[in-house]
Amino acid sequence: MFLGTHTPKLDDKGRLTLPSKFREALAGGLMITKGQDHCLYVFPRAEFEQMARKVAEAPFTNESVRAYQRYLFAGTDEQRPDSQGRIPIAPELRRYAGLNKECVVIGAITRLEIWDSEAWQSYLDENEDNYAKAQEEILPGVF
Repeated sequence: MFLGTHTPKLDDKGRLTLPSKFREALAGGLMITKGQDHCLYVFPRAEFEQMARKVAEAPFTNESVRAYQRYLFAGTDEQRPDSQGRIPIAPELRRYAGLNKECVVIGAITRLEIWDSEAWQSYLDENEDNYAKAQEEILPGVF
């Protein structure tokens, strides 16, 4: 399970050092793809394959399904962390997410999300009130 917030930096070669607590779970390979809200999603390979099967089962006769499949699969890059836990982020993925040097990596249970640090702070600022309001809707009576 991926949890927490981390602040690694991109190096000059476009590589990101994964937080050490996640390296073992991702050592067997990972998939980096465009996420919603202009962040990147990082899935363990097995998790991505499971999701990809579900996406592939959707009826390709539906125009929205084809568009989603194309966008998802064409924008996915397979990587394996090096001995220091670094992964290269493809230029197109860095551009999509607006990644510069300062990054934020958040755990989102089944995946990691990579954000530009300023974009992450803006997202938090814009959505903090919604988080408080959504709690009762998403988890009624839990808190």
